Amino acid sequence: MAARSTVPSVRGRKVRRGDVPLVMVTAYDAPSARMVDAAGVDIILVGDSVAMVVLGHDDTLQVTVADMAHHTAAVARATPSSLVVTDMPWLSYHVSVADTVTNAAALVRAGAEAVKVEGGRKRVPMIEALVDAEIPVMGHIGLTPQSVNAMGGFKVQGRRQDAALALVDDARALEAAGCFSIVIEGVPDEVGRMITDAVDVPTIGIGAGAGCDGQVLVFHDVLGLEERVTPKFVRRYAELSTEAVRGLSRFAEDVRTGAFPTEAESYSATRTDPASMRGLYGSAAPVD
Repeated sequence: MAARSTVPSVRGRKVRRGDVPLVMVTAYDAPSARMVDAAGVDIILVGDSVAMVVLGHDDTLQVTVADMAHHTAAVARATPSSLVVTDMPWLSYHVSVADTVTNAAALVRAGAEAVKVEGGRKRVPMIEALVDAEIPVMGHIGLTPQSVNAMGGFKVQGRRQDAALALVDDARALEAAGCFSIVIEGVPDEVGRMITDAVDVPTIGIGAGAGCDGQVLVFHDVLGLEERVTPKFVRRYAELSTEAVRGLSRFAEDVRTGAFPTEAESYSATRTDPASMRGLYGSAAPVD
């Protein structure tokens, strides 16, 4: 069995110190969590991306704390060795410190070992309160999907020098507030490297180049299950959607032609055992 990932073990991982890069993959239920864990992934992210790849929404803004707790509990029931981190959904950490801690506690009670919060310096009071409540926090800067409307879409961030330097300042502020790691999304490669070099906690990139301390992708993107949107940074390692459609089509054909089920896939009962027949059919079972 692989060694269990923990917040302290993740916090200490920096490539510049000779550590192996971190691997994070999303999961939203027990079967996907078991697969991700069996693959030896360091961190499972119960992402608010569930809104898009599982629930069919066009953005991540539609899920609630209750939704995220539901999916976190399913992942936790798989008892993975990977560290389980859950996204705090939109508006669950934006209104007040008290609401933020209460909402994060609901996710921890569901099985999260840490929560992820989007945004930079302006999230510091919330992050400090969470850390003070002994709830580990992963930060997230750059392209923050919960800000899709404010950003005018899913657009690369930090392309101008001033914007890049602002992201570096945000990362330093998140580290100072107590984040044990930081996701960097949708920034130029050199900006990902700048941010990674500026902090002592590990960075995990998604569309942020090869200079981060780890990488994260969405389960459905890695396995070719999501076909509506394919960002530039996604590499598919399987085409399970195609294979699944092929298998389901074969099943449908076998049902329609009578090839399924066969005798080997059906139950039988002996007429010389009335008790077993009653077990199958109740008091109306035929008897000799």
